[in-house]
Amino acid sequence: MARTRVRITSLLALSAALALVTGCGDSSDPKAAGAPAAAKGKPVVVVTTTWEGAFARAAGAEDITVIVPQSVHHAPDYDPKPSDLAAVAAADFVLYAPFEPYAAKIKEAAGSGAELVEVNLDNDPAKVTAEVDKLGALFGTEDAATEWKAGFETEYDRLNKDVQGAWPGGKAPSVVSQVFTTWAAKLAGATVAGTYGPEAVTPAQLAELSAKKPALVLDNAHMSTGTVLPDSGAEQVKIVNYPGDDLDLLSVYRNAATELKKAMSAS
Repeated sequence: MARTRVRITSLLALSAALALVTGCGDSSDPKAAGAPAAAKGKPVVVVTTTWEGAFARAAGAEDITVIVPQSVHHAPDYDPKPSDLAAVAAADFVLYAPFEPYAAKIKEAAGSGAELVEVNLDNDPAKVTAEVDKLGALFGTEDAATEWKAGFETEYDRLNKDVQGAWPGGKAPSVVSQVFTTWAAKLAGATVAGTYGPEAVTPAQLAELSAKKPALVLDNAHMSTGTVLPDSGAEQVKIVNYPGDDLDLLSVYRNAATELKKAMSAS
């Protein structure tokens, strides 16, 4: 019996030592505890396109899965695969735009624990900051969202001044814009003489818009129907709304500024 008591005492001492060693790690560190990433308070976010993904990244999300590949030129044409819908089922938040034709499938596939969030996809700066605020509050990442907005406002102001510095003759150009690219006209400080789309321009619209003699036509690269105002003399600018795979929304504004300056130097 004495030998048995000694063995039990030794085992208890070993257990206590192991517990002490384990306790030296930071118990609040999920990696040390082997906890899943979600335990860190970072939401698992699934988005339909890189556009929603960029809004989520700006708001502070880090674990983001994009359903529609960036290589798909016209995202609404994409047909989600079963693997895409499986990712939706495991999300904390699912971001989509109501105009996307697969929105119904996305809603149906969302798990019971997922929160469906409609995103107002518009690169107008006021609408962008409103969406980032909304998502930051939902994700619990308000600090990250506030930091991103500060950087965004600084960079937007810089780009705005840079593009205005390239105005031909120092005068704001007159533009015709596709309805989903008017934000680029605002970035350029341009005067919007008219808009078109999303449907193709009709002969009557063609005559009306050409009569306004715009210097630039801001075309939506994702919904282009070719040359919008042929024989008008206007420079057509390809405006890209969707960010790349890096989900950097600021790159959209930088690219637009580059294209606008190039077109104005040629007009």
